Order: sequence, then C-alpha cells, then structure tokens
Amino acid sequence: FSFSDGAEALACIQQDDSVRVLITSAELPTMSGVELCVQTRAFLDNRRPLYIIMMSSNNDYTKCVQALDNGADDFIRKPPVAEELCARLRTADRVTSMQCELVRLATIDFLTGLSNRRAFFEDAAKLIELAQSGHPVSAIMIDLDHFKQINDVHGHDIGDAVLKRIATEIAPLPGIAGRLGGEEFVLLLEGDLFDAVEIAQGLRYSAESLKIFAGERAINVTCSIGVAEWETGDTIDTLLRRADVALYEAKRTGRNKVAVAD
Repeated sequence: FSFSDGAEALACIQQDDSVRVLITSAELPTMSGVELCVQTRAFLDNRRPLYIIMMSSNNDYTKCVQALDNGADDFIRKPPVAEELCARLRTADRVTSMQCELVRLATIDFLTGLSNRRAFFEDAAKLIELAQSGHPVSAIMIDLDHFKQINDVHGHDIGDAVLKRIATEIAPLPGIAGRLGGEEFVLLLEGDLFDAVEIAQGLRYSAESLKIFAGERAINVTCSIGVAEWETGDTIDTLLRRADVALYEAKRTGRNKVAVAD
C-alpha cells in the first residue's frame, strides 16, 4: 500500500493486521512523520509487531533522535539507496518474525493451541465492554470428567491427546476460547443464555462422540459444563465464578451434563 496522507496510512494499519512495516517520510501534508509514529504506537497493542522506518532528507540528526524517541525503529536518508532500503526491510522482516513468534509463545497454550490464561483475560476485556453497554454476553466453563483417571490408567501422553482433541472441538466455536489450566477450558461469547446452553450442549455431545484410543482400547470422554449470562454489576471474575459454580453442580449431579447458573 502507498499513501500520500498520514491519516490514510494510519487507517490502513488499523484495519489490516497483516501490515508489518511502515515506511514514512518525516514531512507529510497533514501530519508529521513523528506524529504518525506516535499515533501508530498509541493504538498498537503488545501483540501487534510493526517495524517503523522514518525517512528524511534533513541532515539534522536531531530529527533521527526525535523519530526514534517517538516510536520509529529505524531512520534512513531520503532518497534511499535501493540496496540499503532492501537490507533494512530484511531486518524488519527478521525482527517482526521473531516478535510474532514471541507473541505466539506468550499467548498460546503450548498443548492445545487455544489462548492461555493470560491471553484469554486480555481478549475477554473486549467482550466485557460489549456486556457493559447492554449486549448479551455469556460464559461457558468446561471440565473433563475423570481426567485424572485417564492420566493414571493410560498415561499422560493419552491424557494430552484427549486435551488436544477436546480443544479441536472448542476452537471453531464462536467467541473467545482459552485453556485456564489442567483439564479446564472456558468460552466467552456474545449471546444470551439460550444461545450459550445450545452451544454447550453441542460441545457435550461432540466430546461424548470422540473416538480416542489407548492402543486398541477406546477411551470414553465426557465433560461437565457450566453456563452463566452476564448480569448488571458483573465483572469477568464474577461471571466466570457463577459459571464455575454451575459446572460443579453438573459434576455433583452426575457429570456429562450442562448446568445453568441460578
């Protein structure tokens, strides 16, 4: 993409997560390159790698220092030498590729590929804003039944295989999914209690139908699920706590069922 206006470039970066490099002139029609750097860094979160290269024909190196202090990663004289610009773009590719990998390691559960606990709560903030503005939001807590027994009888390799298979059933569901730890998963979605119960029942049926083998022996996998809908005055913690109470009610009353928070 190429733009003559900083505001247009900023809008493009906001709308397209695939943009990994921004090359900007220090002198722009509607805003300075430094201001573009500042505004770009202001809306980027810590999961969005973006390498910013500032270009200027000005020989004053205070311009370089100002650019670097305000969010630029690199500074180059204008007009750039083609070989030098290509080399700096290769550097940008290496840096952003490493940053992407670090983000993946920091936010994705290594076993299941779902969001880890930290990333889930960061992502949940977006849906909580919707809930606070009046949109229906619900939480689904999922826990595998007798998972310790699976590990004890068949070994942790089979237990890990079970967790991976359950995660593949959860991943395509609408909303924000995460593994909170052990055999406990969570799904936060935009929708009312009826929608959430329907999704939870579908997930329970899917888990019950899984074909997982330890050698020639098939393992029966079931899960207990608790569902709660956002209520006025809730926080993410109170919402999940009510879903968790419902989950343990499902376990207490026989397992392999969906229970709804009072």
